[in-house]
Amino acid sequence: MKTYLAPVNEIEKKWYIVDAENKVLGRLATEIANRLRGKHKPTFSSFIDNGDFVVVTNAEKIALTGNKLDDKKYYRHTGYMGGIREISAKDLLVKHPEDLLIKAVRGMLPKNKLGRAQLKKLKVYAGTKHPHAAQQPAELDI
Repeated sequence: MKTYLAPVNEIEKKWYIVDAENKVLGRLATEIANRLRGKHKPTFSSFIDNGDFVVVTNAEKIALTGNKLDDKKYYRHTGYMGGIREISAKDLLVKHPEDLLIKAVRGMLPKNKLGRAQLKKLKVYAGTKHPHAAQQPAELDI
């Protein structure tokens, strides 16, 4: 039995819009990662980018369960000695609410060229306005 591989020019990429208001971060991120990878399609292949575009609005109103808002830390390094920096999820939600969801989804995608290409199909906005009305995104209920 042969496995069907969809030709690249036949892959249909749809646009979806998700309202993140009062949604739990991790549960929302898993659904978005599955849509970006294309795992919901019958033509899914792990080495082909056949996922859809996802536009997320109201990222500033996303919810975290338990004490994660205060306890969860995000780390980065400046490249200099002793240059480790940390920011709590609460501060990140105030300063850059889009980054909270992007970091969660990035961790669920492959760590290679394909994962980076799939992450570019995620568009996150803090408020309700977005510039993708021309693509006519369908409402995705998560």
